[in-house]
Amino acid sequence: MKPLRIIFALIAFSITTTAAAFAAAELLETGSSLVYPLMNLWVPVYTKAHDVKITTQSTGSGTGISQAVAGVAQIGASDAYMSDSQLGSTHMLNIPLAISAQQINYNVPGLNDVHLNLSGPVLAGIYDGSIHFWDDAKIKAINGSLGSKLPHEAIIPIHRADGSGDTFIFTQYLTFSTPSWKSGPAYGTTINWPAVPNAVGANGNPGMVQACQGAKYSIAYIGVSFLDQTNQAGLGYAALQNAAGKFVLPTESNIVAGAAAKDKETPKDERISLIYGLGANSYPIINYEYAIVNPKQKDAATASEVKNFLTWAVTGGQAKTFLDKVHFIALPPSIVSLSKAQIAEIGS
Repeated sequence: MKPLRIIFALIAFSITTTAAAFAAAELLETGSSLVYPLMNLWVPVYTKAHDVKITTQSTGSGTGISQAVAGVAQIGASDAYMSDSQLGSTHMLNIPLAISAQQINYNVPGLNDVHLNLSGPVLAGIYDGSIHFWDDAKIKAINGSLGSKLPHEAIIPIHRADGSGDTFIFTQYLTFSTPSWKSGPAYGTTINWPAVPNAVGANGNPGMVQACQGAKYSIAYIGVSFLDQTNQAGLGYAALQNAAGKFVLPTESNIVAGAAAKDKETPKDERISLIYGLGANSYPIINYEYAIVNPKQKDAATASEVKNFLTWAVTGGQAKTFLDKVHFIALPPSIVSLSKAQIAEIGS
């Protein structure tokens, strides 16, 4: 009987291991709420054609980075690249997947159907509390005939309460355009916000939309992938002053112009700020959407699936049928090549 038991045990073991070998691989992508809508377009199409399960989560760029570093997630989505201090002795890849932008939205009754002009110094003043009212002289001065329509109402500045790549790129715009902000709060996925009495914190881009919609005379920074939602909420969005002194909207052509002003400066590790680039038509708050990935995955099968998905993302995933729905733009060919070179580093 013992030989039969051994045979049956071996057969059962063989069936179990064979089933495990052919089970769909599983990947976790977590992080940026700005890139989350794009992931939710990509993943169903990709997984339909490939035997892999990919779970997506909107947890904020800070969480995306930390969970990728900790090995909890295979892909950490982030609007922000990792700084030298964040990298430390770790070797994490920062791989651009697409180019996005950020809107400055506001809820000013009677003015939400027009584009107010706003600048880095004015926004810094709003967020540090030195500009209190919508009809402040500094706001009126850059808005021409619209200045007379600005109400004497207190501005409610809304910022992200969670670790956020949106905060990173917004505060970079303030830092690069405003010396007082540079020497004060500066930039990061989290910062020490100045104490403004009526300031509001919100989680994720959905929380920012909801908070701005619910508070008259508020202002918020919201990722462009939520343009449809901010329009549905009836919010206005600003023309921002760029490094050339022009006020420009986050149109596709202006985002492309901003990217073109910086893409040739992108290093091999692709960690670079695209904020406040030179160029008359450059929209000033744009960024690469990053996949933060450990080049040493837990096993060869996982490494292969991560490589396959990311390679598809920077090739087939660049189709306008995906990107137009979230108001992103495709990576330039030179950046696709750099991203592919980084993806090739992924192993076990």
